[in-house]
Amino acid sequence: MKSLKPILLVEDDSIDAMTVKRALNEIKVGNDIIHVKNGEEALEYLLSEDCIIPCLILLDINMPKMNGIEFLRERNKIRKLRLIPTVILTTSNDDQDKYDSFDLNIAGYMVKPVDYARFVELIKTIDLYWSLSETVDYDS
Repeated sequence: MKSLKPILLVEDDSIDAMTVKRALNEIKVGNDIIHVKNGEEALEYLLSEDCIIPCLILLDINMPKMNGIEFLRERNKIRKLRLIPTVILTTSNDDQDKYDSFDLNIAGYMVKPVDYARFVELIKTIDLYWSLSETVDYDS
């Protein structure tokens, strides 16, 4: 990633979270990873006094308490959060989930492959895109 700000990983499955972290480490992404387990925890973190606004949010859809779609609805109500690039990283290939996600201003929708090598390639693609993409200063 171009930014040294953290990446916020919103993922309830500990194995999937470990896989994302492992893949990011494997491709030498140096950003800190802040891991929370649902949309509610993500909002709590993002609205906390000591939050460093992340350069990217990797968001699962199917989570307890507050799922990814519900999180996006709440995120969009707050300008500084709405500006954070958010990529859906999920097992859901459901057209309604895709429609709802894009309607709520996500930057991308990625379906997690089962094969680890393909998963690493997916993470490389996300990293390359966000290394080249221009973003805004969220802190202002």
